[in-house]
Amino acid sequence: MERRQRGVSPGLILLLYQISQVGLQNIPSVTLGVLALNIFLFLNPLRPLPEVCLSVSEALHRRNWHRLLLAPFHHADDWHLYYNMISMLWKGIMLERKLKSIWFAYTIAVFSVLIGVVYMVLELLLVIILDDPSYEMNCGVGFSGVLFALKVLNNHYNPGRVSTVFGLPISSKYACWVELVAIHLISPGTSFAGHLAGILVGLMYTMGPLKKIMQACTAVFSTQVFFFSCVAKQGYQYYGYYPDYQYRTPRNYFDYTGGLTEEEQLERAVLNSLNERGRNFIAFYLQSYDSY
Repeated sequence: MERRQRGVSPGLILLLYQISQVGLQNIPSVTLGVLALNIFLFLNPLRPLPEVCLSVSEALHRRNWHRLLLAPFHHADDWHLYYNMISMLWKGIMLERKLKSIWFAYTIAVFSVLIGVVYMVLELLLVIILDDPSYEMNCGVGFSGVLFALKVLNNHYNPGRVSTVFGLPISSKYACWVELVAIHLISPGTSFAGHLAGILVGLMYTMGPLKKIMQACTAVFSTQVFFFSCVAKQGYQYYGYYPDYQYRTPRNYFDYTGGLTEEEQLERAVLNSLNERGRNFIAFYLQSYDSY
């Protein structure tokens, strides 16, 4: 792990001051965790920036797929970190309370990786359209792509608001597009493709199939966990244990077992349990996801 050189980082100091003004107790857990992770990796980067930034050349051609995970959580300097984390602070407070912490954490994780994939696709399209191989070398870091995606979600869940972009009142519906162009014109060195990738992923979630795919993946995973937990419990649930046995009228063995062997009894009990509980489990998750 490589530590940054010691020195005053005004952006970091100002960020910590802003967080203290909001109060740790007022910041939801996942949002606070994302802030802490980005600050920690700024102070203690896992690798030098040239080894974590994301580009078509490094990630796709050289198979350095770990950059998809590392690039969003590393920043070029303290002011890059400051502006991204201040944006994350306010968006996180609003969205985490709306989506709930577990789903918000899941969303952040999916967005972080998927935006990197979309970013590389956009850069490849530029190579093909403009016939310029230099776009394969464009290497980006930072959380801003995820923030653009969260901005799309925030505007979706809070429609009809007016946002201020560089002093101009803009309908929140179009604010992310105006900000995309404005940032690129004011700071040409920023990653236009990275920010655009964030907007596209946000739209895939709010208007496309991404949200349903994420829900389906969660349901499948949860069902598998439930299945194995049920199987693990069969050893004491279905071998003739009945809490009210002492109150029952004794019956002969054939009436009690229906003529089935122990193996057949266990198999039928497991199947009946999984069928009934599986239906209840899936219905519970479908009802839960309707709230998003």
